[in-house]
Amino acid sequence: MKRTIDVVLGDGPQIGTLRYDLQGRRENAAFEYAADWLGDRARFALGPTLPLQGGLQFHRKSKEGSPFHAAVADTEPDGWAKRVIMRDHVKHRQELRREGKEAEAQPLNALDYLLAVDDISRVGALRFRDEDNVFQRAHGEGRRKAPPFIELGHLLSASRALEANRETAADLAYLRGRGTSLGGMRPKCTVVDEDGALSIGKFPSITDERAVTKGEVLALTLAKQAGINAAAARIVESENLPVALIRRFDRRGRGDRIMYISAATMLGVEVTEADNHTYTEIVDAIRVHGAEVQTDIEELWRRIAFSILITNTDDHLRNHGFLHEDREFWRLSPAFDINPSPERVRELKTWISEDVGPEMTIDALMSVIAYFRIKPARAKEILSEVAHAVDNWHGAGRGLGMSDEELEPFADAFEHSERAAVRKAI
Repeated sequence: MKRTIDVVLGDGPQIGTLRYDLQGRRENAAFEYAADWLGDRARFALGPTLPLQGGLQFHRKSKEGSPFHAAVADTEPDGWAKRVIMRDHVKHRQELRREGKEAEAQPLNALDYLLAVDDISRVGALRFRDEDNVFQRAHGEGRRKAPPFIELGHLLSASRALEANRETAADLAYLRGRGTSLGGMRPKCTVVDEDGALSIGKFPSITDERAVTKGEVLALTLAKQAGINAAAARIVESENLPVALIRRFDRRGRGDRIMYISAATMLGVEVTEADNHTYTEIVDAIRVHGAEVQTDIEELWRRIAFSILITNTDDHLRNHGFLHEDREFWRLSPAFDINPSPERVRELKTWISEDVGPEMTIDALMSVIAYFRIKPARAKEILSEVAHAVDNWHGAGRGLGMSDEELEPFADAFEHSERAAVRKAI
């Protein structure tokens, strides 16, 4: 199978072509910038692995990676969405077998998954247009794929049915295209909030032993109070369950799309569990590609301090991102997917530096201030602001409507030896 897909930037120009070739189980993909885009004054590269140059640029697929270049792979469905797509496909194959059309029941490939994401809610600004000039995945006539806020209850019910392995074909048809976001395996959906803005609804899992959705909103609330540019979030009730409603930051105004890439893409790496990458690498990338270099480097250091104090251990490179600013310049995206994790080993997924490894300590953070070009007095000022916000975690939680019973399971994430270490440092 060979496919040729147009790559379009939001409501703007076609910027390139994606070529996909499937032979047996072997998948190959290549990207080629459009000649008009290469001549456009507003042009920019989609990432370090896709420099602005003519001709086909091939991507070598790693064993566990995507066949697509990183900037394209950033728009693929996340773990939860893949689960929805796969389960829907399984039911479709079963129906074909019942109809005696088993030959049509082909397994899904990487391009199928990529194009299954709803065009309206796809992450960032890249859009994919097929050979029939249709954007993928386009919604059917008269059908919404980004449902309004009032449909949260239906979305929650369908998601919980999927988690419990008792979903119906109707549940899957409803979830298909709605269950995509900025990553992760937890149940979620895309929804249009009361203000008409695209948001992510994150649902409680049937396996949760604590108020995880409320904990994420608490973390994002504390992050803002700590001076961090964080995604706007709030708790809403649906079916008597707490849903974390998080405003999408890759849209502006009436839905204009903003180009987004993950920190992994910015670094030109494919991330696996075995990889060890560092915040100092992100600093290096900001110095090359940043629109506000020192501001974002200081912001990054502030976020590490916050992660240490709330035990945010899932800080891998796909949980950091960049928004396109102008031509070759990018800014750190608002912070997202920040969670207090009381049950986790206190280690960072992204190391502060190679010298300190995964160590999650204030001492390790202070050891890199020279690399971040932060003066000691300024570092202490930042630590003081972050610590002051985090110290009020209990009060902030109550302000969000969390009960003492809901807050207590999070205590170990906030109450630990690094609280004393930060007081000593400042």
